[in-house]
Amino acid sequence: MTDSTVLQIFRDTDALLEGHFLLRSGLHSRQFFQCALVLQYPRHAETLCRALADKLQSTGAQTVISPALGGLFIGHEVGRALGQRHIFAEKNATGQLELRRNFKIAPGEKVLVVEDVVTKGGRVQETLEIVRQKGGQAVAVGVLVDRSDGTVNFGVPLVSLLKLQIETFSPASCPLCQAGQPVVKPGS
Repeated sequence: MTDSTVLQIFRDTDALLEGHFLLRSGLHSRQFFQCALVLQYPRHAETLCRALADKLQSTGAQTVISPALGGLFIGHEVGRALGQRHIFAEKNATGQLELRRNFKIAPGEKVLVVEDVVTKGGRVQETLEIVRQKGGQAVAVGVLVDRSDGTVNFGVPLVSLLKLQIETFSPASCPLCQAGQPVVKPGS
């Protein structure tokens, strides 16, 4: 699947937003990938996640884990395409990710971390730490969209369906803020 095909699916489903956005990383951007809008269509979810899974086939993963909420559907669909189970980490009362619902990771288990979009990778880092704390072996990170253009380093291979360098700004130097354009936080 080509970058232009992936971008067209996001555009066709109005999942690539244009404006002034506050990202989870704290940075501002003119573009926002609202993956929930593309994933609301099961055929697109299956197509995109199967293409991502094809790129991750050689990782040898035994389990797929994703951070909730953004990575849930993607992790599930990638797990299905790979024929592996899918578990997820979710926020606790303090906002930190943790493994709940009696999900287990066995010592030495090969785990693939899957997320929707990465800019700085904070939630992915938290999820990788959970895998390590449980004794699992993280084998790779898979994402639909890598907004960092490959600059994020997780210590394991980062595999993306779409890799872009999308301009981001610190709030203090954001030209959109300076122009008085209201900032929107659309959520993951």
